Amino acid sequence: MRTPIPIVAITPATLADAAARLRRGELVAIPTETVYGLGAHALDAQAIARIYEAKSRPAWNPLIVHVADVAAAQALVADWPERASLLASAFWPGPLTLVLKKADHVPDIVTAGAATIALRIPAHEGTLALLRTSGLPIAAPSANRFTELSPTTAQHVADGLGDRVGLILDGGPCAVGVESTVVDLTTEQPVVLRPGHITPDQIAQVLGEPVRKRSPYAAADSGTTPHASPGLSARHYAPATPVWLVSETDVPEVARSLSSDAAPQRFALLALEGGLALPGAQAARRLPRDPVLYARGLYAALHELDEAQCDVLIVERPPDEPLWDAVNDRLLRSTRESD
Repeated sequence: MRTPIPIVAITPATLADAAARLRRGELVAIPTETVYGLGAHALDAQAIARIYEAKSRPAWNPLIVHVADVAAAQALVADWPERASLLASAFWPGPLTLVLKKADHVPDIVTAGAATIALRIPAHEGTLALLRTSGLPIAAPSANRFTELSPTTAQHVADGLGDRVGLILDGGPCAVGVESTVVDLTTEQPVVLRPGHITPDQIAQVLGEPVRKRSPYAAADSGTTPHASPGLSARHYAPATPVWLVSETDVPEVARSLSSDAAPQRFALLALEGGLALPGAQAARRLPRDPVLYARGLYAALHELDEAQCDVLIVERPPDEPLWDAVNDRLLRSTRESD
Protein backbone atom coordinates (compact mmCIF):
# COMPACT_ATOMS: atom_id res chain seq x y z
CA MET A 1 0.00 0.00 0.00
CA ARG A 2 1.42 3.40 -1.01
CA THR A 3 2.27 5.72 1.88
CA PRO A 4 0.25 8.94 1.61
CA ILE A 5 2.41 11.95 0.80
CA PRO A 6 2.06 14.71 3.39
CA ILE A 7 0.10 17.72 2.14
CA VAL A 8 0.69 20.43 4.71
CA ALA A 9 -0.48 23.99 5.23
CA ILE A 10 2.22 26.64 5.09
CA THR A 11 3.31 27.57 8.61
CA PRO A 12 6.68 28.52 10.14
CA ALA A 13 7.12 24.90 11.21
CA THR A 14 6.34 23.39 7.79
CA LEU A 15 8.54 25.99 6.08
CA ALA A 16 11.42 25.03 8.38
CA ASP A 17 10.81 21.35 7.58
CA ALA A 18 10.68 22.04 3.84
CA ALA A 19 13.87 24.11 3.99
CA ALA A 20 15.68 21.33 5.85
CA ARG A 21 14.53 18.78 3.28
CA LEU A 22 15.80 20.95 0.43
CA ARG A 23 19.18 21.37 2.12
CA ARG A 24 19.38 17.55 2.39
CA GLY A 25 18.78 17.21 -1.34
CA GLU A 26 15.14 16.10 -1.11
CA LEU A 27 12.24 17.17 -3.33
CA VAL A 28 9.47 19.45 -2.08
CA ALA A 29 6.40 20.46 -4.09
CA ILE A 30 5.80 24.20 -3.83
CA PRO A 31 2.92 26.49 -4.79
CA THR A 32 3.39 29.43 -7.12
CA GLU A 33 0.96 31.79 -8.79
CA THR A 34 1.39 29.91 -12.09
CA VAL A 35 1.41 26.16 -11.30
CA TYR A 36 2.79 23.97 -8.52
CA GLY A 37 6.50 23.25 -8.87
CA LEU A 38 8.67 20.27 -7.96
CA GLY A 39 11.43 22.00 -6.03
CA ALA A 40 15.05 21.10 -5.31
CA HIS A 41 18.20 22.99 -4.29
CA ALA A 42 19.28 24.51 -7.61
CA LEU A 43 23.01 24.24 -6.88
CA ASP A 44 22.86 20.58 -5.81
CA ALA A 45 23.35 18.54 -8.98
CA GLN A 46 22.27 15.28 -7.30
CA ALA A 47 19.04 16.87 -6.09
CA ILE A 48 18.36 18.22 -9.58
CA ALA A 49 18.88 14.73 -10.99
CA ARG A 50 16.09 13.56 -8.68
CA ILE A 51 13.72 16.07 -10.33
CA TYR A 52 14.49 14.64 -13.76
CA GLU A 53 13.98 11.11 -12.45
CA ALA A 54 10.72 11.89 -10.63
CA LYS A 55 9.24 13.60 -13.67
CA SER A 56 10.73 11.23 -16.26
CA ARG A 57 11.93 14.46 -17.80
CA PRO A 58 14.38 14.31 -20.73
CA ALA A 59 17.85 15.71 -20.10
CA TRP A 60 17.53 18.31 -22.87
CA ASN A 61 14.72 20.15 -21.07
CA PRO A 62 16.06 22.91 -18.75
CA LEU A 63 14.57 23.99 -15.43
CA ILE A 64 13.41 27.37 -14.15
CA VAL A 65 15.17 28.54 -10.99
CA HIS A 66 13.14 30.49 -8.43
CA VAL A 67 14.86 33.07 -6.25
CA ALA A 68 13.85 35.36 -3.40
CA ASP A 69 15.11 38.66 -4.80
CA VAL A 70 17.07 40.34 -7.58
CA ALA A 71 20.36 39.97 -5.73
CA ALA A 72 19.86 36.20 -5.62
CA ALA A 73 19.14 36.19 -9.36
CA GLN A 74 22.25 38.24 -10.11
CA ALA A 75 24.36 35.74 -8.16
CA LEU A 76 23.43 33.02 -10.69
CA VAL A 77 24.25 34.87 -13.91
CA ALA A 78 27.40 35.90 -15.74
CA ASP A 79 25.83 39.14 -16.96
CA TRP A 80 22.90 41.21 -15.74
CA PRO A 81 21.85 43.59 -18.53
CA GLU A 82 19.80 46.75 -18.12
CA ARG A 83 16.90 44.97 -19.81
CA ALA A 84 16.83 42.50 -16.92
CA SER A 85 16.67 45.32 -14.38
CA LEU A 86 13.78 46.96 -16.23
CA LEU A 87 11.75 43.76 -16.47
CA ALA A 88 12.50 42.65 -12.92
CA SER A 89 11.38 46.04 -11.62
CA ALA A 90 8.16 45.90 -13.63
CA PHE A 91 7.12 42.25 -13.25
CA TRP A 92 8.89 40.59 -10.30
CA PRO A 93 7.58 38.98 -8.20
CA GLY A 94 5.42 37.59 -10.97
CA PRO A 95 4.90 35.17 -13.85
CA LEU A 96 7.83 36.28 -16.00
CA THR A 97 10.97 34.17 -16.49
CA LEU A 98 14.17 35.78 -17.77
CA VAL A 99 16.71 33.75 -19.76
CA LEU A 100 20.25 35.07 -19.15
CA LYS A 101 23.84 33.85 -19.41
CA LYS A 102 24.51 31.53 -16.50
CA ALA A 103 27.30 31.77 -13.96
CA ASP A 104 29.96 29.06 -14.05
CA HIS A 105 29.02 27.63 -10.64
CA VAL A 106 25.48 26.73 -11.75
CA PRO A 107 25.41 22.97 -12.47
CA ASP A 108 24.95 22.15 -16.15
CA ILE A 109 22.12 19.75 -15.31
CA VAL A 110 19.95 22.72 -14.28
CA THR A 111 20.24 24.28 -17.73
CA ALA A 112 20.29 21.03 -19.75
CA GLY A 113 23.87 21.84 -20.68
CA ALA A 114 23.04 25.21 -22.19
CA ALA A 115 25.00 28.37 -21.41
CA THR A 116 21.85 30.16 -20.25
CA ILE A 117 19.70 30.00 -17.13
CA ALA A 118 15.98 30.71 -16.68
CA LEU A 119 15.14 32.74 -13.55
CA ARG A 120 12.15 34.28 -11.85
CA ILE A 121 10.79 35.50 -8.51
CA PRO A 122 7.42 33.85 -7.89
CA ALA A 123 4.45 35.89 -6.69
CA HIS A 124 3.36 33.52 -3.94
CA GLU A 125 3.94 34.52 -0.35
CA GLY A 126 4.35 30.94 0.84
CA THR A 127 7.09 30.09 -1.62
CA LEU A 128 8.76 33.46 -1.15
CA ALA A 129 8.86 32.69 2.56
CA LEU A 130 10.42 29.28 1.78
CA LEU A 131 13.05 30.91 -0.42
CA ARG A 132 13.93 33.30 2.39
CA THR A 133 13.82 30.61 5.08
CA SER A 134 16.02 28.20 3.16
CA GLY A 135 18.38 30.80 1.72
CA LEU A 136 18.53 28.63 -1.42
CA PRO A 137 17.70 29.12 -5.07
CA ILE A 138 15.04 26.52 -5.88
CA ALA A 139 14.77 24.86 -9.28
CA ALA A 140 11.12 23.96 -9.76
CA PRO A 141 9.56 22.73 -12.98
CA SER A 142 5.87 21.85 -12.84
CA ALA A 143 5.16 19.11 -10.30
CA ASN A 144 3.88 16.50 -12.75
CA ARG A 145 5.18 13.72 -14.96
CA PHE A 146 6.69 14.96 -18.22
CA THR A 147 4.07 15.89 -20.89
CA GLU A 148 1.19 15.42 -18.44
CA LEU A 149 -1.23 18.04 -17.10
CA SER A 150 0.30 20.71 -14.91
CA PRO A 151 -0.96 20.84 -11.31
CA THR A 152 -2.75 23.89 -9.95
CA THR A 153 -3.67 22.41 -6.56
CA ALA A 154 -1.76 20.39 -3.99
CA GLN A 155 -4.04 17.42 -4.62
CA HIS A 156 -3.15 17.45 -8.32
CA VAL A 157 0.50 17.01 -7.27
CA ALA A 158 -0.30 14.10 -4.97
CA ASP A 159 -2.43 12.42 -7.62
CA GLY A 160 0.21 12.82 -10.33
CA LEU A 161 3.51 12.22 -8.54
CA GLY A 162 2.54 10.05 -5.58
CA ASP A 163 5.55 9.03 -3.53
CA ARG A 164 7.99 10.66 -5.97
CA VAL A 165 7.87 13.77 -3.76
CA GLY A 166 8.44 13.80 -0.01
CA LEU A 167 6.38 16.84 1.00
CA ILE A 168 3.73 19.04 -0.63
CA LEU A 169 3.22 22.58 0.62
CA ASP A 170 -0.42 23.54 0.14
CA GLY A 171 -0.72 27.14 -0.97
CA GLY A 172 -4.24 26.88 -2.37
CA PRO A 173 -5.29 27.03 -6.03
CA CYS A 174 -2.88 28.84 -8.34
CA ALA A 175 -4.00 32.39 -9.14
CA VAL A 176 -2.65 32.58 -12.73
CA GLY A 177 -3.05 28.95 -13.68
CA VAL A 178 -0.64 28.61 -16.63
CA GLU A 179 3.14 28.58 -16.72
CA SER A 180 5.15 31.80 -16.79
CA THR A 181 6.04 33.83 -19.86
CA VAL A 182 9.67 33.16 -20.81
CA VAL A 183 11.70 35.90 -22.49
CA ASP A 184 15.26 35.40 -23.78
CA LEU A 185 17.48 38.42 -23.10
CA THR A 186 20.69 36.90 -24.50
CA THR A 187 19.81 37.68 -28.12
CA GLU A 188 20.16 40.98 -29.96
CA GLN A 189 16.40 41.43 -29.85
CA PRO A 190 14.45 40.06 -26.86
CA VAL A 191 12.45 36.96 -27.78
CA VAL A 192 9.39 35.57 -26.01
CA LEU A 193 10.02 31.81 -26.07
CA ARG A 194 6.89 30.73 -24.23
CA PRO A 195 3.68 32.76 -23.99
CA GLY A 196 2.10 33.34 -20.63
CA HIS A 197 0.23 35.86 -18.50
CA ILE A 198 2.73 38.66 -19.29
CA THR A 199 2.33 39.58 -22.97
CA PRO A 200 4.99 40.57 -25.52
CA ASP A 201 3.36 44.01 -25.79
CA GLN A 202 3.73 44.55 -22.04
CA ILE A 203 7.39 43.53 -22.22
CA ALA A 204 8.04 45.78 -25.22
CA GLN A 205 6.42 48.72 -23.46
CA VAL A 206 8.70 48.35 -20.44
CA LEU A 207 11.85 47.87 -22.55
CA GLY A 208 11.00 50.61 -25.03
CA GLU A 209 11.96 48.37 -27.95
CA PRO A 210 10.35 45.71 -30.14
CA VAL A 211 10.11 42.17 -28.82
CA ARG A 212 10.09 39.21 -31.16
CA LYS A 213 7.42 36.62 -30.50
CA ARG A 214 8.22 33.01 -31.20
CA SER A 215 5.27 31.20 -32.67
CA PRO A 216 3.11 30.25 -29.68
CA TYR A 217 2.59 26.80 -31.16
CA ALA A 218 6.12 26.04 -32.31
CA ALA A 219 7.97 22.97 -31.08
CA ALA A 220 11.68 23.00 -30.32
CA ASP A 221 14.00 20.50 -31.94
CA SER A 222 13.87 17.12 -30.23
CA GLY A 223 16.78 14.81 -29.66
CA THR A 224 19.72 15.74 -27.47
CA THR A 225 19.89 19.47 -28.31
CA PRO A 226 19.16 21.53 -25.18
CA HIS A 227 15.95 23.52 -25.40
CA ALA A 228 16.25 27.26 -24.84
CA SER A 229 13.29 27.17 -22.47
CA PRO A 230 10.98 24.74 -20.73
CA GLY A 231 7.60 24.16 -22.34
CA LEU A 232 8.73 23.90 -25.96
CA SER A 233 8.10 20.19 -26.50
CA ALA A 234 5.60 19.34 -29.22
CA ARG A 235 3.45 17.39 -26.75
CA HIS A 236 2.99 18.92 -23.32
CA TYR A 237 0.30 19.81 -20.76
CA ALA A 238 -1.75 16.81 -21.87
CA PRO A 239 -4.45 14.80 -20.07
CA ALA A 240 -4.57 11.03 -20.51
CA THR A 241 -7.80 11.36 -22.51
CA PRO A 242 -7.19 12.21 -26.19
CA VAL A 243 -7.94 15.90 -26.80
CA TRP A 244 -9.76 17.14 -29.90
CA LEU A 245 -9.62 20.90 -30.48
CA VAL A 246 -12.80 21.81 -32.35
CA SER A 247 -14.18 25.15 -33.55
CA GLU A 248 -17.37 26.38 -31.88
CA THR A 249 -19.45 25.85 -35.04
CA ASP A 250 -18.22 22.27 -35.46
CA VAL A 251 -18.68 21.07 -31.87
CA PRO A 252 -22.32 19.91 -32.26
CA GLU A 253 -21.55 17.91 -35.42
CA VAL A 254 -18.49 16.28 -33.86
CA ALA A 255 -20.49 15.42 -30.75
CA ARG A 256 -23.28 13.86 -32.87
CA SER A 257 -20.79 11.78 -34.82
CA LEU A 258 -19.29 10.43 -31.60
CA SER A 259 -22.73 9.57 -30.22
CA SER A 260 -24.27 8.08 -33.37
CA ASP A 261 -21.35 6.04 -34.63
CA ALA A 262 -21.80 2.28 -34.88
CA ALA A 263 -19.46 2.10 -31.90
CA PRO A 264 -20.46 5.19 -29.88
CA GLN A 265 -17.72 6.89 -27.89
CA ARG A 266 -18.07 8.56 -24.53
CA PHE A 267 -16.92 12.16 -24.66
CA ALA A 268 -16.29 15.03 -22.28
CA LEU A 269 -16.56 18.69 -23.25
CA LEU A 270 -14.68 21.84 -22.31
CA ALA A 271 -16.51 24.81 -23.79
CA LEU A 272 -16.71 28.58 -23.53
CA GLU A 273 -19.44 30.17 -21.45
CA GLY A 274 -22.57 31.23 -23.29
CA GLY A 275 -22.46 28.51 -25.92
CA LEU A 276 -25.24 26.20 -27.03
CA ALA A 277 -26.34 23.35 -24.81
CA LEU A 278 -24.71 20.10 -25.85
CA PRO A 279 -26.53 16.93 -24.81
CA GLY A 280 -24.66 13.66 -24.81
CA ALA A 281 -21.48 14.71 -22.98
CA GLN A 282 -20.63 12.42 -20.07
CA ALA A 283 -18.86 15.34 -18.35
CA ALA A 284 -18.74 19.03 -19.21
CA ARG A 285 -17.21 22.27 -18.00
CA ARG A 286 -17.52 25.83 -19.26
CA LEU A 287 -14.89 28.50 -18.77
CA PRO A 288 -15.21 32.29 -19.11
CA ARG A 289 -14.74 34.09 -22.43
CA ASP A 290 -11.93 36.04 -20.82
CA PRO A 291 -8.35 34.85 -21.43
CA VAL A 292 -7.14 35.57 -17.89
CA LEU A 293 -10.06 33.85 -16.18
CA TYR A 294 -10.01 30.99 -18.70
CA ALA A 295 -6.30 30.38 -18.03
CA ARG A 296 -6.89 30.41 -14.28
CA GLY A 297 -9.37 27.55 -14.57
CA LEU A 298 -7.92 25.64 -17.51
CA TYR A 299 -5.83 22.92 -15.86
CA ALA A 300 -8.32 22.33 -13.05
CA ALA A 301 -11.04 21.82 -15.67
CA LEU A 302 -8.88 19.45 -17.70
CA HIS A 303 -8.00 17.45 -14.57
CA GLU A 304 -11.68 17.14 -13.70
CA LEU A 305 -12.73 16.09 -17.20
CA ASP A 306 -9.84 13.64 -17.49
CA GLU A 307 -11.09 11.88 -14.36
CA ALA A 308 -14.34 11.08 -16.20
CA GLN A 309 -12.26 8.58 -18.24
CA CYS A 310 -14.05 9.23 -21.51
CA ASP A 311 -12.85 8.15 -24.93
CA VAL A 312 -12.43 11.72 -26.19
CA LEU A 313 -12.17 15.16 -24.60
CA ILE A 314 -13.61 17.79 -26.94
CA VAL A 315 -12.24 21.28 -26.33
CA GLU A 316 -13.97 24.19 -28.01
CA ARG A 317 -11.19 26.21 -29.63
CA PRO A 318 -10.78 29.65 -27.98
CA PRO A 319 -10.41 32.83 -30.05
CA ASP A 320 -7.28 33.09 -32.21
CA GLU A 321 -6.19 36.42 -30.72
CA PRO A 322 -2.91 37.56 -29.09
CA LEU A 323 -4.37 37.69 -25.57
CA TRP A 324 -5.27 34.02 -25.94
CA ASP A 325 -1.78 32.93 -27.06
CA ALA A 326 -0.85 31.25 -23.77
CA VAL A 327 -4.10 29.27 -23.62
CA ASN A 328 -3.96 28.26 -27.28
CA ASP A 329 -0.32 27.22 -26.94
CA ARG A 330 -1.14 24.89 -24.03
CA LEU A 331 -4.21 23.43 -25.74
CA LEU A 332 -2.46 22.77 -29.04
CA ARG A 333 0.45 21.02 -27.35
CA SER A 334 -2.04 18.83 -25.46
CA THR A 335 -3.26 17.44 -28.81
CA ARG A 336 0.13 16.57 -30.31
CA GLU A 337 2.11 13.37 -30.38
CA SER A 338 5.25 13.08 -28.23
CA ASP A 339 8.62 14.27 -29.53
